[in-house]
Amino acid sequence: MKLKVAILGGGSWGTTVASLVARNCPATLWARNQETVNEINQHHKNTKYLPGATLTESLRAVATIEAAVKAADVIVMGIPAQHFRKVLVKARPHIRPWVPVISLAKGLEMGTKMRMTEVIEAELPGHPAGVLTGPNLAKEIANGQAAAGVIAMVDDTIAARLQGIFSTGLFRVYTNEDVVGCELGGALKNIIAIATGMGDGADAGDNTRAAIITRGLAELTRLGVAMGGQPITFSGLTGMGDLVATCSSTKSRNRYVGFNLGKGRKIEEIIEEMAEVAEGVKTAKVVMELAKIYKIDMPIATQVYNVLYEGNTVSDAFRGLLRRGVGSEAEPG
Repeated sequence: MKLKVAILGGGSWGTTVASLVARNCPATLWARNQETVNEINQHHKNTKYLPGATLTESLRAVATIEAAVKAADVIVMGIPAQHFRKVLVKARPHIRPWVPVISLAKGLEMGTKMRMTEVIEAELPGHPAGVLTGPNLAKEIANGQAAAGVIAMVDDTIAARLQGIFSTGLFRVYTNEDVVGCELGGALKNIIAIATGMGDGADAGDNTRAAIITRGLAELTRLGVAMGGQPITFSGLTGMGDLVATCSSTKSRNRYVGFNLGKGRKIEEIIEEMAEVAEGVKTAKVVMELAKIYKIDMPIATQVYNVLYEGNTVSDAFRGLLRRGVGSEAEPG
């Protein structure tokens, strides 16, 4: 029997995942905008978020959460981290018992500092929680380019069962039991992508980009391991893989934010013009709180935070990093 899947969120990644899932089983996408719903149902497109892409014809879109989730065997949450809980609570009365809930978000909740699977467990106890993550740029996948991702769940048997609903010929999905590491890799790399974008915007060069990516990986790995992630996870698809894609691609929202900061623009005007959320902007606040709690030195993330929230310039950030002492490569700095 094919599982019925509900995907909540009609942005670029939610719509892309919905289109992938629809190739394998019945899929229903909830989108807030009625025009988006109509366009998906009538023309198999979502031109606002995925211009040029044609969606799987069997994908059905609806404008109410209840209609999406009431008969679903699996719920997929394509909702940004800061709105994730609110939408989940709205969906909760209509979700059948024990239905797995999979997050697509790559952020941490402000205030609680929770990962999205922790939010799922808090709001829907008893429902298996997982995350689909990795180096997945939505527009490339929607246009048929090859990619790989990871579904991470504590119960590997459930993960293996769900693996098949996301996998297609050009989208390979692996399983991983390290939910903490996979989720943190996706969230923390966004801050490093902002830093990389800042360097690119300021014409710092390829060597600087390489240094930020590699030192950034060391930085996010230190915090991720301190919070319970497995070291090997951060060298895989959800760590190094996602970091390279997000830091290198012009399609990356977080790199876009950093790039424009590097050009001297203000964060407020950059965010104002964006159609989608760059998770790293708000996650930077949470990461600074976590770094303090776990006593982890995160110099790159600190400088990104200072540019975003303390009024520092990109030049200030690079001077701050260059003033640090240089020791062993295994040490922070």
